[in-house]
Amino acid sequence: MRRADALPPRTLLGVSTAAYQIEGAATEDGRGPSVWDTFSHTPGRVLNGDTGDIACDHYHRWEQDLDLMAELGVQAYRFSLSWSRLFPTGQGPLNRPGLDFYDRLIDGLVSRGIAPIPTLFHWDLPQALEDAGGWTSRDTSYRFAEYAAAAASAYGDRVHTWLTLNEPWCAAFLGYAADVHAPGRNDPAAGLAAAHHMNLGHGLAVPELRRHSAGDPDVSVSLNVHLVKPAPGASMEAVERIDRVGNQVWLGPMLRGAYPRELFDDTASVTDWSFVRDGDERQAHQPLDVLGVNYYLPMVVRMPGEGPADAGEHGIAGNPWPGSGHVEFIQPEGPTTAMGWVIQPDGLEQLLVKLHRDHGLPLMVTENGAAFRDEIVDGRVHDDERIAFLEAHFAAAARAVEQGVDLRGYLVWSLLDNFEWAFGYDRRFGIVHVDFETQTRTPKDSAFWLRDVIASRAAHLDERSS
Repeated sequence: MRRADALPPRTLLGVSTAAYQIEGAATEDGRGPSVWDTFSHTPGRVLNGDTGDIACDHYHRWEQDLDLMAELGVQAYRFSLSWSRLFPTGQGPLNRPGLDFYDRLIDGLVSRGIAPIPTLFHWDLPQALEDAGGWTSRDTSYRFAEYAAAAASAYGDRVHTWLTLNEPWCAAFLGYAADVHAPGRNDPAAGLAAAHHMNLGHGLAVPELRRHSAGDPDVSVSLNVHLVKPAPGASMEAVERIDRVGNQVWLGPMLRGAYPRELFDDTASVTDWSFVRDGDERQAHQPLDVLGVNYYLPMVVRMPGEGPADAGEHGIAGNPWPGSGHVEFIQPEGPTTAMGWVIQPDGLEQLLVKLHRDHGLPLMVTENGAAFRDEIVDGRVHDDERIAFLEAHFAAAARAVEQGVDLRGYLVWSLLDNFEWAFGYDRRFGIVHVDFETQTRTPKDSAFWLRDVIASRAAHLDERSS
C-alpha cells in the first residue's frame, strides 16, 4: 500500500485542531462567551453535560503541545483563532491578552519550523453577535470582514495559509436548521440565511486577508464537501438534491459566482431567498489559492419509495437539508468508526479527483481522521485501527495525486483528543491521548506512525534529490 512518502514535496503533512475544542481558559484574560459556551452550558445539549471550559487546557499548555508536534516532525499545524478571545463581543477594540496568545503561538510554530495555518471561524461565533441575529444577520458578515482584517494585520507576516470558514455546512445547517449544534436553532429558513451570510462573509474577508497581510499567504476555505452516491437501484434525483444543499450552496457562489437556480427551486417552500442582494454572489466569488477539503465518509441516498422500507434509513435530528428533508440516507455496509461512520478510503480519492476536474484548484486535505475506543494499556495506546485508517486514506490521496490532483497538504484530525462538540469528551479523534482529569498527554501508536511516515518521506525525497 502506498504511504505518505509517495506524496510530492509540496504536500505538507501535519495536524489540525480547533480553538473551542482544545483551548479551555473560557473566561480568562478577557475572552468573551461564544455560542458554544452558551450551548454546552445548557442542560441536555452536550453528552454527559460536558463543556469546553477547560478542554485540553491548551491555552496554558501550548508550548508542550508545540513541542509534541516538533517531536513528531509535522510540517504544518492548522488551528483556529477564537473570535471572542480577540474580540469579546465580536467587534470593537481588540483584546490584548488574546492577541498576545496567538502571537506567542504563531511565533512558537515558526521557531519550530511548523507552518501556521489559522482558521478564522471554526463554529465559535461570539455570543454577543448571536444575540444580534448571528449568521442570519447580514451585519455578522461585515463584522467577520473586520475580524479578518485585524487578524491579518496582526499575524499576516508569518502565516503560511489562511482559512476563512471551517465546514460552514455544519455551522449553518446543524446549528441553525437542525438544533444539533450551537446556537441550537431549529429553523430551516434560518439555516439558509446563515449559509448565505457565511458565503458573503467569506467573500468580504478574503480581500481583507490579502490587503492586510505583510507576506503573501495562500487564502482558502475549508469545506466538508459531501461525496454523495445513489443507493442501489435509486435514481440520481436524491444525489442531485443533497449535492445542491450540501455542496453547491458553497461551491456555487464561492467558485462560480452564483447559486444553482435549482437550489432555489428545491427550497422554495422554505424561503424566498430575499436576503440575497444584488452583487452578493459576485462578492462571494473571490480568487482562492487552494481549496480545503474535509473528508470522513461518503453519503448514500435515495428518494422515498426507491427501496425497501427496512433498508436502514438513518438521519440527523431536525432537518439539516432544507428543502430536501425527505431524502433518505442509507447506512453503507462496511466497518465503522466510534462515530458510526463507515470507513471508505476510496471515497477520498474520488472526491479529490472530482474537485480537481470540476474546479482545477490546488487542494488541501484540512481534516481527515477517525474516532475509536482508545485505552491506555501499560502506558501505551495501541490504536491499530486508526493507523490502518490513516494508511488507507494516505494511499487514496497518493492515487489522487497520480491522477493529476495538486495536493498541497494533508492534515490529520486531530492532534489531541478533545471536546467533540455535542459528543463532549466521549469520542476520541486524537493521535495524542489526553487524560482530561490530569491533562497528561500520551502519544498513541498512530502518532509514532505519523512521525515515521514523515521521516521516511523526507529520507526518500533526499534520496531522489541526490
